[in-house]
Amino acid sequence: MRNLYSEIGEDKLRLLVDKFYDIVEQDPAVEELHLLHLRGHGINHSRSEQFRFLSGFFGGPKLYVEKFGHANLTRIHEHIEIGPTLRTLWLNCMARAVSEIKLPEETGAEVMRHLTRIVSTIGRSRQ
Repeated sequence: MRNLYSEIGEDKLRLLVDKFYDIVEQDPAVEELHLLHLRGHGINHSRSEQFRFLSGFFGGPKLYVEKFGHANLTRIHEHIEIGPTLRTLWLNCMARAVSEIKLPEETGAEVMRHLTRIVSTIGRSRQ
């Protein structure tokens, strides 16, 4: 099985998360996603927790699990309403971030396949 964390590396994963949140903060087209993060603990909190989550999700250190005891996305997001529009915005921002940090094409495609699969499970019970 591929270990995406090993392929991406810690520094590039941090860059991916930072690029993603830079897009969320700066692109008026995804304002709804930005506002959603502002209602929580804020963007800086989201940056660090998303890095923790993705580290383990991609096969690296399970930093999120070490801190919170689980990495269940439904539980992580149970306090917010997430429907198809927000999921699509999130995936589009992540696809842009993957492209902008210039991951190898095959690695970027694999990252997006995994993220699309997992993100599609968030919020289904609320629709």
